[in-house]
Amino acid sequence: MRIKTKLNLGVGLLFLMIIILSLVSAYSVFLIKQDTENILKSNYNTLEYSRNMILALDEMKSGSKETIQSFEENLEKQTQNITEPGEKQATEKLKASFALLNKNNSDETVKTQIRQDIFAIMKLNLDAIKQKSDIAKHSAETANLSIAIVGSLCFLIAFNLLVNLPNNIANPIRELTLSIKEIANKNYSERVHFTSHSEFGDLAKSFNTMAQKLEEYHDSNVYKLLFEKKRLETLINNMNDPIIGLDNEGIVLFVNDEALKIIGLKSEDIIGKHASELAVSNDLIRSLILKESETPKKQPLKIFAHGKESYFEKEIHNITITPTGEEREINIGDVIILRNITLFKELDFAKTNFIATVSHELKTPIASIKLSLQLLENGKTGDMNDDQKQLVESIKDDSQRLLKITGELLNLSQLETGNIQLNIGKSNPYEIVKYAVEAVKVQADQKQIQLVVDADENLKNVKADAEKTGWVLINYLSNAIRYSSEKSTILIKLKEENNQMVFQVIDTGKGIDTRYKDRVFDKYFQVPGSQKSGTGLGLAISKEFIEAQNGSVGVESNLGLGSTFWFTLMV
Repeated sequence: MRIKTKLNLGVGLLFLMIIILSLVSAYSVFLIKQDTENILKSNYNTLEYSRNMILALDEMKSGSKETIQSFEENLEKQTQNITEPGEKQATEKLKASFALLNKNNSDETVKTQIRQDIFAIMKLNLDAIKQKSDIAKHSAETANLSIAIVGSLCFLIAFNLLVNLPNNIANPIRELTLSIKEIANKNYSERVHFTSHSEFGDLAKSFNTMAQKLEEYHDSNVYKLLFEKKRLETLINNMNDPIIGLDNEGIVLFVNDEALKIIGLKSEDIIGKHASELAVSNDLIRSLILKESETPKKQPLKIFAHGKESYFEKEIHNITITPTGEEREINIGDVIILRNITLFKELDFAKTNFIATVSHELKTPIASIKLSLQLLENGKTGDMNDDQKQLVESIKDDSQRLLKITGELLNLSQLETGNIQLNIGKSNPYEIVKYAVEAVKVQADQKQIQLVVDADENLKNVKADAEKTGWVLINYLSNAIRYSSEKSTILIKLKEENNQMVFQVIDTGKGIDTRYKDRVFDKYFQVPGSQKSGTGLGLAISKEFIEAQNGSVGVESNLGLGSTFWFTLMV
């Protein structure tokens, strides 16, 4: 019998017994519940009505209409709740006695008779309660027996599966594992000897067939190598990305069809040739074999492919192996892969144009809002109370923030589209620092933060756009003020190192976790847990401004010990 069939039968039977156990349990609970509800509905209510009638009868000495009415209401309810044999006659007798009492409220003999009638009704229901309790008890005992029988069957089936199933599965697997280890040790004469009509029997036959073929092909390694080489070539050719393989001396080993299309050469013209020789007459190959460390900045390659200008991202993977019996790795070559990112680049262009358009359109209404606020603050338009002045100040702050955001978005779009205009000339570094400090002085005074400038004497001029560089330094200082505590000190250092001017902004704020230091200059990134008061573009734009002037930016920070943001420019 198949293992799957065994599992299906065993688990299916266990599942069926569990369903039966659940149904028996549910039905037993339903019967007990029904018996209990029957007692409550049929007998308990009658006892309650009888008790109320006795209380009303005891209060009839005063002749109150309320007690008579209460007695009549409970008597009527009892009439509607007759459930036991003899209860109807007793109730009719009670009604007749109550009719006599209505004629003479002071007749104690009639009252005594009424009490006896009520007690008779109560006795009938008490006897019924005892009888129904016995029935409920019998139902519970029957339910316990049924559940115990079905549960025992479930246990026996489960125990049988627990004892037999693991061995039926584990033993063949253990034998097969040992045989596989022998095959791995090149003992191709190893065979699996267990036979059955289950899946393991089929597996044993397949394994023995495999071992036999391995033994036959053991001496035909050349065929195997040629087959594997052909398969690898097919896989590489079917890949959608251009791929070029070089050995450790720069000889082209393989190139797929996609790469041949964009290079414009045939396979016989490139395979087996040295890449540096091909680069002399082919600009694209020259750009492909350049290492990333040899390029000033990683940029996508723009190549005319598929009938249009396409963008590719170059990846160079160095391939190393550890020869058998050795510990040191050796370099066997490189694989160059070009990832087609044209679609993403087109989406990025669309996003950039959208941001530029929206930002440009927003600047005009924001400027109108600021002009209107200036008119409101002018005394000629009327005086404002303190609340109105506070609202105007709030609107001014928000409009200024919106204007700053739109400005950053415009700068970003200009950078991404290459439309940024730099007026690079000889600029005085002292003037750049002075301009930036004056721009943030009010912001620093609000938190009573002291700005200290530490600049070396007789510094040379720098080759920079003074306005853009000042913007970067202002952004550094604004961030330092935002994340520094009140009454603290921010140091602005200016010095010359290795023919470069170094600008540093040092604060004593909470610092940046080492996990995020490499990402603070990414677009839209904000350190988790920090104030979400900006767009996350300021540092990204600063990086682009400085790198466009052949400079570099960076940050040094430790959590809880403050941060040092710096940038360098050529002198």
